[in-house]
Amino acid sequence: MTAPNPLSSDVQALESALEEQIDNNHIDVPMLPEVAGKVVRLTQDSDSDAAQLSQLIQSDQTLAGHVMRVANSALYSPNSSLVSLQQAIARLGMKLISEIALAASINSTLFNTPGYEKHIQYQIRYSLLSGLWAKEIARACRRNVEAAFITGLLHDIGRPVSVQTILKTASELGTPIEEVSVLALEEKYQRAIGVNVVEQWEMPSIVADVVRFFDDYKAAGAAKNQTMIALAGSEFASHFMCEQGTEGCLTRDQLIEQAVLGELNLYQDEVLDLLEKEDQVTSAIEAMTA
Repeated sequence: MTAPNPLSSDVQALESALEEQIDNNHIDVPMLPEVAGKVVRLTQDSDSDAAQLSQLIQSDQTLAGHVMRVANSALYSPNSSLVSLQQAIARLGMKLISEIALAASINSTLFNTPGYEKHIQYQIRYSLLSGLWAKEIARACRRNVEAAFITGLLHDIGRPVSVQTILKTASELGTPIEEVSVLALEEKYQRAIGVNVVEQWEMPSIVADVVRFFDDYKAAGAAKNQTMIALAGSEFASHFMCEQGTEGCLTRDQLIEQAVLGELNLYQDEVLDLLEKEDQVTSAIEAMTA
């Protein structure tokens, strides 16, 4: 990615303003729909039950309708139609229903990024695909499947919020900014901003740890395994979303040889088995984004 070259005084002032907002926790974080946040917290509670989750989702009729459409998709209900949320939860489980609800809430309308809508839509699809692949990878290496989806989904949540913050701050400063500079600043600050986002959204602490250490999983301490799973999920997502032959794309052979897969103790035949799940994962993302 090309960095601003050279840094103009305007861009330097913008960077200083961004760093001040980050240091003082003054990032204007979009509000996660209240129900989505409650769904995540509810499913972390071992004492919660299907009736509570059903009642919570039904309090948002738009969300409830989306969850039922996904639950009744050919992927999840190929042989019969589900008629109620409680039935859907009983059939598919609380974790999957909560994932569907969270995925529905993390969409491009959550962010104010005029002129960058396609960029944000791509990033959100990539993050959703990362979460779905992270689940499959966690299952394959017999690690924490329950945390895999949410950490994969939110590992790059700082990107859309960074773009939103950059555009807003540039407007407030009266600073014209080119796309190349927006994307370079997004790359530079998205990790720190992402930690701010998931903390303000009151996500489980493991999510903040994965976002914080995503680029250096060896330093992640107790969160190392979960960070590796999220990273591996992102590598699979990048491979399948990237147009093969373009610069930076991982080939199938390069994906199989990624060091993080070895550190997760996945042998080549296990990675090849994972790759065979492409159709299943594609069906899941199409169902969730329909």
